[in-house]
Amino acid sequence: MSPLPLSSSFPRQVSATQDAAAGVAKTVADGDKTPNDADFLDMDIEQLRKTSVIAPSLEVEVTSVSKQKSTVGRSPTAVFVVTNEMILRSGARNIPDVLRLVPGVNVARVSANRWAISIRGFNAVYANKLLVQIDGRSVYNPVFSGVYWDQQDLLLADIERIEVIRGPGATIWGANAVNGVINIITKRARDTQGAFVQGGGGTEERDFGAFRYGGKVGDSLYYRFYGKWDERGGGWAIPDAGDDSRMGRGGFRMDWEPCECTTLTLQGDFYEGKSGQRCNTSIEPVPPPPSPPPYQDPGERSDYAPAGQNILARLSRKLSDESDWSVQLYWDRTERSISGTTYSDFLQSCDTFDLDLQHRFPLAHNHSLIWGFGYRNTRNVNDGNFTMSFDPPIRSFDIISCFVQDQITLSPDLFYLTLGIKLSHNDFSGFEYQPTARLLWTPTKRQSAWASISRAVRTPSRVDQDIRINGSMGEYVPGFVKISGSRAVMSEQLLSYEIGYRAQPSDAFWWDLAVFYNDYEDLVTAVPGMPYFDPSTAIFYVPSTYANAMGGDTYGFELTGTYQVNPCWKLSSGYSFLVMNLQGVGSGAIEGESPRNQVYLQSGWDLGRSWELDMIWRYVDNLPSLGVPNYLVMDIRLAWLPSENLEVAVVGRNLLDEKHQEFDTRSFYSSEVQEGVYGMVTWRF
Repeated sequence: MSPLPLSSSFPRQVSATQDAAAGVAKTVADGDKTPNDADFLDMDIEQLRKTSVIAPSLEVEVTSVSKQKSTVGRSPTAVFVVTNEMILRSGARNIPDVLRLVPGVNVARVSANRWAISIRGFNAVYANKLLVQIDGRSVYNPVFSGVYWDQQDLLLADIERIEVIRGPGATIWGANAVNGVINIITKRARDTQGAFVQGGGGTEERDFGAFRYGGKVGDSLYYRFYGKWDERGGGWAIPDAGDDSRMGRGGFRMDWEPCECTTLTLQGDFYEGKSGQRCNTSIEPVPPPPSPPPYQDPGERSDYAPAGQNILARLSRKLSDESDWSVQLYWDRTERSISGTTYSDFLQSCDTFDLDLQHRFPLAHNHSLIWGFGYRNTRNVNDGNFTMSFDPPIRSFDIISCFVQDQITLSPDLFYLTLGIKLSHNDFSGFEYQPTARLLWTPTKRQSAWASISRAVRTPSRVDQDIRINGSMGEYVPGFVKISGSRAVMSEQLLSYEIGYRAQPSDAFWWDLAVFYNDYEDLVTAVPGMPYFDPSTAIFYVPSTYANAMGGDTYGFELTGTYQVNPCWKLSSGYSFLVMNLQGVGSGAIEGESPRNQVYLQSGWDLGRSWELDMIWRYVDNLPSLGVPNYLVMDIRLAWLPSENLEVAVVGRNLLDEKHQEFDTRSFYSSEVQEGVYGMVTWRF
């Protein structure tokens, strides 16, 4: 749920007033009534400023909950919206740092170019219970059902909002939307007209630059194109982490609007980069038998090169206020090559073709029905080595799905019931079904309560079924840790129970509480086998095989709120609590990889007409199984806006401590996050 917007400083004052006007209503003595359109037309700007707002935080638009326009207050799920203004004032330079603003989301930086991000537990570098989309294009990688976050390096100024659903969204979005959905929505081309130039640099954000230009052809075709470059320094480690990175990216978007009811969108991106990493002893590459496995320096550096392209086309048509349809096609290619060490050259590529169709219409006076069909084909190539490979190295697989969801108005403006189900078939686990039932109660325009029960699945990935890993056991142990996937691995299952309440008792204050209990079955874990000695190679093996051998439950809550102290000062805060009780092989380690407590506090001031000061404090609990202590850091942003077109900002990030650790991994060297400062100039014209 999005906090109240700050009272805008000089360059943003007009637009903020216009945005607020859309959701205002007169406060009258006999109750909470909404004015009609004529009331607004008769108001001048000063009257609009003085008019009481119904509940601006509850009226924030969301589309991710049901794939149709709604509001936070009408959403029977735990949803939080990160607006473009929040992104700008956070001082963040990448999407993972932006997601730190969302309660219930655990963001841990593993190294300067790797992140572990999850919702409601199960955090890992390759977290696999979270669905991430950018403008309707899924960016999860089928190799491990997770996200390469360094490849999602968007131009933050072009993001309209980020909608985050905490809890399952599988009925609409399908498999892997188990613990949450992150939907990144970029601005329409008509909203990015003119030129945009940005540049800066500092201690950790060494140098960066971006440009964008938007225009139109005739009265109905709008376009924009952009390019950006980022170079980031490495984290702190002994020896040197060697995890500095650089990334270049470009893209375009065109929106053709021949009439008010039809929109055709065409957009695409391409990117290429290079990042460093150092191998850890536990997976030090070794030559294949019968060569003796030499012990190499665990600090040996290797570089990996992420690259990719994508293109998306979407046609949508509005038939009436209650009926519309859309069809979407996209192709996405990602590549990731690793080179530099003696035995670790590795190339991975993935091509995805996706078709999605959806239709919304009223079934009766109190039923709003939405249904959809989807088809996805993915071809994955892994050109491996003795250390890590896939069997088979090339695999193509399909997902066919359909869903239907009905929102039933039980009592107008009071009770709503949502029933839905997703049916799908995939080449990993076969047929899957994912139903949900959600009840919403809106006793007034300023409060709503909801409850839900949902079933979701996480389908197997290629890592679960096809991977083969041979890792060195160390300098003095002549043997390998041998990890294998299994075609017997089936889907992980979740049955989730949630309740929530949100309210805005006054224009200045709102709060939101979500409580959950999750019951998991058939979680995938590596089950150790009987060690054995291979006399043909004189090598000792310790085997493990992936299997559905873990289960358990998690529970907790997320509480967030915002208080507008005065027109120039806003406070926002959030607290997340999580308990994990898992049983099975490796359950203790997984439990200890997610923090039990997370707290953030944000303060935003408008200092006069042209200065902004933002401060964010973040506390994250310790991670027992990784030996990572708790930490408290602060971010500060000071911005000067001398005109509507120019902004100069200085940002300090991860202050209060010279360095701190957020995560650890036995696969690659982790590095500590260092405090940093950067300056930035933004010019719009």
